[in-house]
Amino acid sequence: MQASGARDTQLRDSNSQKVHPQPMEEGANQNPEAVEALISKIFTNISSLKSAYIELQTAHTPYDPDKIQAADKLVISELKTLSELKHFYRENFPKPVCVSPQDSRLAAEIQEQQSLLKTYEVMVKKFQSEIQNKDTEILQLQQKIQEANQKREKLEKNLKLRGLSSKESESSGNENECLPADLTPNLFISAVEAAYKAIHDFSKPLINMMKAAGWDLDEAANSIEPDIVYAKRAHKKYAFESHICQKMFVGFQHESFSIKQENSRIPEESFFSQYLALREMDPLDAVGQNPDSSFGKFCRSRYLVVVHPKMEASFFGNLDQRNYIMGGGHPRTAFYQVFLKLAKSIWLLHRLAYSFDPPVKVFRVERGSEFSEVHMESVVKSLVMDDDQKAAVGLMVMPGFWIGGSLIQSRVYLTGVKVAE
Repeated sequence: MQASGARDTQLRDSNSQKVHPQPMEEGANQNPEAVEALISKIFTNISSLKSAYIELQTAHTPYDPDKIQAADKLVISELKTLSELKHFYRENFPKPVCVSPQDSRLAAEIQEQQSLLKTYEVMVKKFQSEIQNKDTEILQLQQKIQEANQKREKLEKNLKLRGLSSKESESSGNENECLPADLTPNLFISAVEAAYKAIHDFSKPLINMMKAAGWDLDEAANSIEPDIVYAKRAHKKYAFESHICQKMFVGFQHESFSIKQENSRIPEESFFSQYLALREMDPLDAVGQNPDSSFGKFCRSRYLVVVHPKMEASFFGNLDQRNYIMGGGHPRTAFYQVFLKLAKSIWLLHRLAYSFDPPVKVFRVERGSEFSEVHMESVVKSLVMDDDQKAAVGLMVMPGFWIGGSLIQSRVYLTGVKVAE
């Protein structure tokens, strides 16, 4: 009992406060100024970490890889500093055996800062993951740009091997006094684009009217070019565009551009004058003013071969429009007016082709030909092919052209290939 009483006496001082049975190492109760300095450093570090985190967020909108990388390094640096302060506290300020109210407050503050630290560590890891994903996307885009530049350089090289560059072509055109100043390869290229668009635009109402008339479009596409393997059912529209193209370009290589070449003759006025005369006119006005002009005859003959009698009968229930055209007239129906826009674009392209000296040459691509990136352009992008697979032409949707020594690619639909989803 006496030993126990003596021990109790040793564990209490005159104010009845708890004391340590053995002296503490140099720590929180022995050096309060050091504790306050440590807390001050922690708060300063947390403030810097918050600022660095805000900079990291700001760098994402708009996305700036350089600013993100700099902000990321700053956040990591502040986290390392905070981690060092945590380890310093644990080593120099061990947890006391008996905790006073002041120690409890300090422990709560440290615990709060540690919790905040963990939160920031999670957020930083999240942003680091996002940065890595963005870096990967950037690398992929850079690779695509590099591949595109390589293809462009390859095409430019092939064009130079085959003829003049665009600057050289324009230069040679200006030196040739026989050619008008505004007759350039670029003008012909724009006319090719307009003709291709006109084919596409006319195919839309043609297909819609076939649907309305109850046609089996699959069977109709197969009758134009059988046994084509289409990547998608919607691609069968290219069969109708190919049909229109084939019919409209018959005789393009001849001056008269007529279907029956025995009647061919050199026009009385220059080809470029004919081009300029029709370029700004409404085609319906043109055929109305002169129904039997070369352009008027061209429109009538091409309509009769593009639109089959059975097709027309199913559209309108009779052949009145067809008979009217065969009699030398040009009806003012909506369908025929859409066709006249197509006919005008092809006619203007031919007039331009024969305005050059030497004339522009047209070339066609046969079904089954091996695809060539130099001479052809696929109308469907994002093709998926094996490394050893050789794509074959299924349909020619637009012919190609030689202008001087330069090449305008033919547009084709490839059969038996897949497209990316």
